[in-house]
Amino acid sequence: MLSRDASIWVTGHRGLAGSAIVRCLQAAGFSRILTIPRSELDLRDQHAVSHWMRQAQPRYIVHAAGTVGGILANSERPVDFLYDNLMIHATVLRAAQEQGVEKLLYLGSSCVYPRECPQPIREEYLLTGPLEPTNAAYAIAKIAGLVSCQAYRRQYGCNFISVMPTNLYGPYDHFDLQKAHVLPALIRKFHDARLQSRSSVPIWGTGMPRREFLHVEDFAAACLFLLDHYNDEQTINVGTGEDLTIRELAEMIADIIVPGIELEFDPAKPDGTPQKLLDVSRIRALGWSPTWPLKDGIRQTYEWYVQHLATGQLRC
Repeated sequence: MLSRDASIWVTGHRGLAGSAIVRCLQAAGFSRILTIPRSELDLRDQHAVSHWMRQAQPRYIVHAAGTVGGILANSERPVDFLYDNLMIHATVLRAAQEQGVEKLLYLGSSCVYPRECPQPIREEYLLTGPLEPTNAAYAIAKIAGLVSCQAYRRQYGCNFISVMPTNLYGPYDHFDLQKAHVLPALIRKFHDARLQSRSSVPIWGTGMPRREFLHVEDFAAACLFLLDHYNDEQTINVGTGEDLTIRELAEMIADIIVPGIELEFDPAKPDGTPQKLLDVSRIRALGWSPTWPLKDGIRQTYEWYVQHLATGQLRC
């Protein structure tokens, strides 16, 4: 178990996952949580990262920083997703090894698995087939991060572990339609339709792809659990083990925000991977399982969105 008195650096602490991890660590009694905003430290700059880490001396690291987005953002800015994420993990892992960091947890992404994976997706399916084209650049960068963790373990004996989260949602997500993933994007669309008294909402794709969703507070709890109890090279899936279609998700969100509204699916827009359901048998065997029912989590996220929309505190 990690010492609650030791220093732990959470990168990407203002993001969806990072902010939830900070809250989880605080609740667990960690007294020396280190954070630094992007405006003060460019994680793509090796010299700057190494210098800052020599000064801060973190004992542990949760590496949650990254450039993220939905299908639209990935399609329009593949170079940004590739370059930023390659550099962000390369600099932090190198500095962590140089400074003798005791343990590092790296956040992967379920996007790294092949497009046509057998379902549910087991960890060993990584690199067994072609990637989904709409996010291939991002996936390649995240795969490089996972392989880097294994390489540092083998060459330097670093206790670097990696986790593979399914689709996350919750407070502090992106709700900008140019950047958002599907669940927060649908919350935004249905809320706007409610305000504008519209009778229908346009939705990308056919509505047929199946997706799994995990509340970010559950994910943060899983990260702490793994920091305390997991030390293996094999990356480990974190999810619910349950999925639903995008149509079913849209209907669930509509029932919460604006019941009875018509859903207009646009099959000319890309669907992405047909199905992404993670096999979570490894983490369940260790003793962890999620607690948030999806509908309760969506309702809580929507209430948070409305509250922060009114105060102008949303991320763009």
